[in-house]
Amino acid sequence: MLWQQVVNGLTLGSTYALIALGYTLIFGVLNIVNMAHGEIFMFGAFVALMLVTTFKVNLLVAMAGAALAGAVLGYLLEVTALRPLRKRAVSHMAPLISTIGVSIFLESLALNLFGAQSQSFPPMFSGKLLDFGLFQISVIQVVILAISVGLMLVLKFWLDRTKMGKSIRATSENIDTAAILGVNTQRVITITVMLASGLGAVAGVLVGLAFNAVEPTMGIPMGFKGLAVLILGGLGNITGAMVGGLLLGIAEVFSVAYGASSYREAVAFGLIMVLLFLRPQGLFGSPGNGGR
Repeated sequence: MLWQQVVNGLTLGSTYALIALGYTLIFGVLNIVNMAHGEIFMFGAFVALMLVTTFKVNLLVAMAGAALAGAVLGYLLEVTALRPLRKRAVSHMAPLISTIGVSIFLESLALNLFGAQSQSFPPMFSGKLLDFGLFQISVIQVVILAISVGLMLVLKFWLDRTKMGKSIRATSENIDTAAILGVNTQRVITITVMLASGLGAVAGVLVGLAFNAVEPTMGIPMGFKGLAVLILGGLGNITGAMVGGLLLGIAEVFSVAYGASSYREAVAFGLIMVLLFLRPQGLFGSPGNGGR
């Protein structure tokens, strides 16, 4: 029973971590919280669902399509809602409000395009369980874990080892200094927002598969959980987002397995509150550096 819940928690938590990575990348570079991230997450799920049901493509192609759609939405977000504000001396709250406006627009658009009813992916892997003795895991859980962890590891490697990854980290540390050193910060910001949105869209597909439900309002609760993980792991910290997401997923699953499902969110977010009382900068944040 214990190991079964650990596996279930890691599966759920890996999707939370992927959502939080999108928030973390944008916060690290722009120092803002992208409130439209949850709706881009939702659109990614619907794009993949449409590709699977209408065009009969396989799951990996559908995820690639969702990632591309998310990246396009991220580009439009950056060009229309974020870039114009950076060129003006506006309040630091202006980008936050701007992304809230985009999130409301995207949710309304989804309601008109896809309807208000919940939709499901075809039962491609339903009923298939792998028995490892101490626990059982479904094929779809394996897919979710493999894709989530794989994307996190690839992102970590890319940020640490590639020229563009190092440019993103330099811009995150100090955008003015990075520009002086020859980094094209405008290009870095655009790529970061597109990358974060693409990851969010893939996370939307994985959550849609995990819960077998896709709906226009799914971005709101998942967006809040991504924000919680962002704060728990340490603002702008990639490793913190990964670990924080896994911890939140395990906490939720254990609260259901050994308590009551009605207290699922209360227990999980209560744990986050306790941890932040003990360590306000987050698990991997540094004191006095905004949690980074």
